[in-house]
Amino acid sequence: METAIREAFVRKKHLVSIFFDIEKAYDRTWRYGIFKDLSDIGLKGNLPLFIKNFLQTRIFQIRIGNILSDNFNQQEGVPQGSVLSVLLFIIKINGIVSKLPAYVHNTLFVDDIQIHCAGDDMGFIQRQLQTAINNMTDWASKNGFIFSPQKTVCMHFCRRRGLHPDPDFQLNGSPIPIVQETKFLGIIFDTKLTFRSHIKHLKTKCIRTLNIMKVLSSTSWGADKVSLMRIYRSLVRSKLDYGVPVYGSAAKSTLKMLDSAHHQGLRIATGAFRTTPIPSLHVISGEPSLELRRHRLSLSYFYKIKSDESHPQHYKVINPIFGSLFSVRLSFTPTFGFRIGVILRYFEIEDFPVVSNVEDPPPWKETQLDFIDDFLHFFKPSTSDIVFQQHFYDHRQHYSDYIPIYTDGSKSDNHVGSAAVFPDFTIAETLHPFCSVYTSELYAIYLGLLKISTLNFKKAIIYTDSRSGINALRSAKHNTHPLVMQCLHLHHTLKKSKIKYCWIPGHVGIPGNERADKAAKSANASREAFVPLIDALQAVKLSQYRVWQRIWDGQSNNKLYKIQPSIKGFGNLTIRKHDVILTRLRVGHTFLTHRHLLHSDPAPICNGCNCILSVEHILCQCKNFYSQRQAHFGAHIIDLIDILGTNPGVNVFTFLKEVQFFKFI
Repeated sequence: METAIREAFVRKKHLVSIFFDIEKAYDRTWRYGIFKDLSDIGLKGNLPLFIKNFLQTRIFQIRIGNILSDNFNQQEGVPQGSVLSVLLFIIKINGIVSKLPAYVHNTLFVDDIQIHCAGDDMGFIQRQLQTAINNMTDWASKNGFIFSPQKTVCMHFCRRRGLHPDPDFQLNGSPIPIVQETKFLGIIFDTKLTFRSHIKHLKTKCIRTLNIMKVLSSTSWGADKVSLMRIYRSLVRSKLDYGVPVYGSAAKSTLKMLDSAHHQGLRIATGAFRTTPIPSLHVISGEPSLELRRHRLSLSYFYKIKSDESHPQHYKVINPIFGSLFSVRLSFTPTFGFRIGVILRYFEIEDFPVVSNVEDPPPWKETQLDFIDDFLHFFKPSTSDIVFQQHFYDHRQHYSDYIPIYTDGSKSDNHVGSAAVFPDFTIAETLHPFCSVYTSELYAIYLGLLKISTLNFKKAIIYTDSRSGINALRSAKHNTHPLVMQCLHLHHTLKKSKIKYCWIPGHVGIPGNERADKAAKSANASREAFVPLIDALQAVKLSQYRVWQRIWDGQSNNKLYKIQPSIKGFGNLTIRKHDVILTRLRVGHTFLTHRHLLHSDPAPICNGCNCILSVEHILCQCKNFYSQRQAHFGAHIIDLIDILGTNPGVNVFTFLKEVQFFKFI
């Protein structure tokens, strides 16, 4: 919907949308209509009868105080809370958009329905949408649904200047109200698509939720940082994440309104002082800025759409239109498909093909894979290579009539390779650098199966040193990796061959495995690049960390950067008071040294040294505390990183107590 509105804006057209509300949608669902729709889609036999019995045995009571009414049978509707209710309702409601005119488009998600039409002529838009409303009303009356005339609203999205009348629509004889904003699927849309109202509402919700964290902890007591960060990510960040690909198109100044809620949550979790620099707050908490978070979520959504050709927005996102108009009319925000290109360049990612999801084989095509577990009972760290080699030779004697095929995968910085070693030849191919070693191991197994299908081997054993690959094939029903599904499909076609799978330990001197490992590392024959979705999402995550590290490297004068040049966070202490003090010392902002910023006072001065008081001065430089420093830290202290680094000692707290600064941090 957001894409359609952006396209209408850049073409200087009107877009009018009707948002419908169904009264008591689940309770009014027509049961006979459900059975008819099930029959129309081809469901016969016992399943419809089971559903019929499931729906018919429903009773309810009314309670007023402690008094219960008699039992009544529920004549229509689907029971709310049941695992089948939503599915049955969707089957019934899908037909509501079947009678729309060609120029009217829709969004249907369970009982949330929206239709819209764009054009230059408001009269044309009004005729098209009124026809659609009438058709939907007729369908609803025949299927037991009723639209609420009070909650059904109309919005006129437009950026054209000058006076132009709003449309007039009727729903069952009642006028549909024209509103300036409305909530649809959790997002508040306004007529100019600024999302300002949505972001204000979102900020209010997040700040209200932060009160839970305030109750659970303070700077001197309560839950530890790890627990508070989990609560923050579950209750607050999840709200900020929802709808990012849509509301992320708002102006930067509007999006910055959310930063205060984000930073407040991080300060509560870490106990950082109020004047802590924002870059330091992000690093000390291990949570990036909301802008980086939005970019990562947008890219993840993009690759999920790209991997699913059946997604309604697949072709609009992959091949966005009106690019020439957006490039000329720069004041118009481009659609998601164009915005993602900017993010890809910012993350320094070259776009790559994502392999489409492979459907699970139907039950009648399921094939039981045969595994050999001769080596699983050995504990590799305490077993010598000679034992493994001897056991493998015995194993091969037992399966001497099976052709051995050794597979292996390899991943280095810029090279990913897979290899399958046969008795007389070797197949080795390189994969996209974003592919994981897990993917390379699975692809090596797939290469072996693919070659078996062309050579018509009667008996073969595929050896791999990847336990994760073997486990994925064992639990293929619960695995979504496309290569696992492709291996299953390929194995099913090899019904005339006996294929077994065996895990063997790697790097123990088994010749075939060593050859496969070497071939995978030196593979140079490239195939058409592909990346599974799981690897694409991991690549986006790593790219976000690289960009974040690049931003952090630009903070060379930051107090925390001198102690922690990497964005990798420190561990936390179990005592909340000590953890908060250590956090404030590391970022260099404490109550003692920086409270003057809150009151516009001059910076505090060290009485003995006549210089500005700072964390570094107190811990490393002040002459007044030389003897205490030697007693607690020794005579070879160089700088703050020795005291406040990855493994800080308890001496820092005893030192602060002795110099009477502990309670002022």
